[in-house]
Amino acid sequence: MTKTVISVENLSKSYTLGTIGTGTFSYDLAVWWARVRGKPNPLLRIGETDHGNRVGEEIWALKDVSFQVQQGEVLGVIGRNGAGKSTLLKILSRVTAPTSGEVKVKGRIASLLEVGTGFHPELTGRENIYLNGAILGMTKQEVSRKFDEIVDFSGVEKFIDTPVKRYSSGMYVRLAFAVAAHLESEILLVDEVLAVGDAEFQKKCLGKMGDVAHNEGRTVLFVSHNMAAVRQLTEKSLLLLSGLLKSYDLTEVITSQYERAIHEKEQNNSALIECSNMDHSGSGEARIVKAKIANSADEPTTTFFMNEPIKIDFEIDNPNLIKLNYSLEITDQHDYPLFHFQSEYEDTRNIQNNLSKRQIITINIPALNLYPDQYFINLWIGVHHSRVDKVTKAFKFKVEQPSTLNRSMLTTRGRVLIEAEWLINENYEVKE
Repeated sequence: MTKTVISVENLSKSYTLGTIGTGTFSYDLAVWWARVRGKPNPLLRIGETDHGNRVGEEIWALKDVSFQVQQGEVLGVIGRNGAGKSTLLKILSRVTAPTSGEVKVKGRIASLLEVGTGFHPELTGRENIYLNGAILGMTKQEVSRKFDEIVDFSGVEKFIDTPVKRYSSGMYVRLAFAVAAHLESEILLVDEVLAVGDAEFQKKCLGKMGDVAHNEGRTVLFVSHNMAAVRQLTEKSLLLLSGLLKSYDLTEVITSQYERAIHEKEQNNSALIECSNMDHSGSGEARIVKAKIANSADEPTTTFFMNEPIKIDFEIDNPNLIKLNYSLEITDQHDYPLFHFQSEYEDTRNIQNNLSKRQIITINIPALNLYPDQYFINLWIGVHHSRVDKVTKAFKFKVEQPSTLNRSMLTTRGRVLIEAEWLINENYEVKE
């Protein structure tokens, strides 16, 4: 029977811009003194903007987040920068308190939230190992049993008696992760800090986290922008968007949603178009005036994954109530036609029986069987084969390879992806 070790109910965290409230008295004092002297916030990182002039504005880092984590589960926490991932881990680690909501944690927590978290810069690596063990409530003897294993994993044996303030960021992370992973905590929280380490050490850390969860029965919360690492390590993930819990599902589902959210930055009004200034041809008795390209959730987009459904709407001004046929053509960048859909050869009774001066025609393509590339859509309306209106290159859209798809498939020559079944008859005998 599984045991719930982390329970989060309606968790919210807000910050008020322009007021003191960094979380520590010394930082608050530094910010206040800088403000008195008219100086910028000394805690800002390079490139960040001081929002102190917006006094009283409330920002919700997390809003009504609820989920549960079972013992031995490895949970991915995914989201853009500023989505609330680090805030969530800091609340679970009791680094900061929530504004509202409830968090229940059963077991000791080891956190790796930032480079050097839990380390004192003036102490040596050896002393910091024992310090972290003491923070977790372990005795000196318990830490000593793990000491050699920690040092060996971190690879900083040569510098173990050097103050950590002299460590490089990579050495810091190596030792910090080794301490967090090897000391006897029931829950391990790991933020994006592994990005500091080299590729070999990242691989080593991922293997250790998998071992910690699957062989030792410990729980891991893993924050990362590396979708390959999240897929490798976790079975379930949650997606945060502007402080809200957008989804909590299987990692494959969540990472696909996250990748789509990234593409939304590239999506603009080209997925929703007015056709008045576009390239038209035909008799003009009816006109295509607007169009939209969208995914299966009816969200306007110009980026799709292979095999993903696609939906196209186009609005027609038909003042003379002509019985029209409709056509949609997908071409490559060299204007070579790849697909041609014609209503004349389909059951369009639902369209023809509802003629009006303003019509919206929808075509749903259940699977976009195209290889990754740029493509165009041409829209056409006519009477039989006589063209009434055509909009050339109404849309330009992109097909991308989902990260779950084997890259070797892309070595195949061609444009269209067709699924096929391969069979081997092992009992076949050649007749003389």
